[in-house]
Amino acid sequence: MTVNIEEQLSRIDDHWNPRIVARVNDYDVKLVKVQGEFVWHTHEDTDEFFQVVSGRLTIRLRDRDVVLAPGELFVVPRGVEHCPVADEETVIMLFEPTGVVNTGDAGGPLTRPVVAAD
Repeated sequence: MTVNIEEQLSRIDDHWNPRIVARVNDYDVKLVKVQGEFVWHTHEDTDEFFQVVSGRLTIRLRDRDVVLAPGELFVVPRGVEHCPVADEETVIMLFEPTGVVNTGDAGGPLTRPVVAAD
């Protein structure tokens, strides 16, 4: 199956609400538009893969900030508390096991159900 990333992005009009655009074995490939600050959280059972498609993303860790430009990626190791921040609208691709909750252990109003893109 071919996925057109630009087409998928044209269907996303909100922030911090990941959409599944493909599956690889037991992993979801997700696209999400982000802007502003997310919540501090951890994923105890899995690493979290972030790749910036457009914009700029800062991943705050307790001991440092990781700043990503388009075409760059970073993997947050399992159990490491982090907080993604985007000063401008940014598009990121996530690669994570099926069923991972976007807010990890934090929960709260930014928690979104995992849904496939239209």
